[in-house]
Amino acid sequence: MSAIGFIGIGIMGEGMAARLITEGIAGSEDKPLVIWNRSAEKCTALAEKFPDKNVVVKGTAREVVEACAVTYSMLSTPEASKAVFEMEGDGVLAGVSEGKSIVDCATLAEVDMKRMNDAVVAKGGRFLEAPVSGSKAPAATGALIFLCAGSEDLFKEIENNGLNAMGKASHYFGSEVGRGTRAKLVVNSLMGTMLAAFGEALALSESVGLDPNKMIEIIGQGAIQSPVYALKGPKMIVKDHAPNFPLKHAHKDMALASEMAARAKVEFSVMDRAEELFRSAREDTELNVGDEDFSAIFEKIHKESDSEFSKQR
Repeated sequence: MSAIGFIGIGIMGEGMAARLITEGIAGSEDKPLVIWNRSAEKCTALAEKFPDKNVVVKGTAREVVEACAVTYSMLSTPEASKAVFEMEGDGVLAGVSEGKSIVDCATLAEVDMKRMNDAVVAKGGRFLEAPVSGSKAPAATGALIFLCAGSEDLFKEIENNGLNAMGKASHYFGSEVGRGTRAKLVVNSLMGTMLAAFGEALALSESVGLDPNKMIEIIGQGAIQSPVYALKGPKMIVKDHAPNFPLKHAHKDMALASEMAARAKVEFSVMDRAEELFRSAREDTELNVGDEDFSAIFEKIHKESDSEFSKQR
């Protein structure tokens, strides 16, 4: 069985699935890409984008898994992942049988990944935890970083026959499912904290009369330079927060990381404070930035500031 499955054609999944097609991993007559999404129109749009490729749209997640040896899943939240995985009769697990392989690329809690692994293995399948570091643009350009744990055989099979089409690097943390999630939470909690600190630095720059674009240039010339600063900074200044990585998802990861740190008894006060700021922004109904890019934390920073610049912005 040579068909490749993909469940979840959203902000990330659309680009990832497209890479499997453009890089020749799937989409041929003998190796179709079989897809499903909760919003069927997204599947239709992807298929129409590649009219000369063999893209098969299924009516349920179960049908995708049944039709494919390997199925990738990329759903936006733990709630969505659980619902699609456990959906009675039509979910991912319902389609798993001997020889089926599931690669879950979402960022979930460890307990979620372990529950899915146990359920898949119990039915004779293989499971690979493979959360990704990267957002919409890296997904579209094949520049994601996969952080994997679980079936080593499955990882070896797809590392250079699937993951390489969607990402620039793949790391394997061993057979213990949960380690990939731990790595992802470390990365995302740091990223969110960095952007919160950067946002405060830009707000301070603006409030004391410094040109924020000049400050972005200066920051980019020194030891503290970061691609995320160079990418997000100019957009933050002009209030452009078109979502590549929604703030609500960034906060979800930061909250999970804070919980992980508490369990591990690690001092985490800086990142905990950033998580609190993101939580406050997400819950701010007046700002309503949960679905905006996580760079919208900048709007919360200015809202909480009493400088004349912030008040007049």
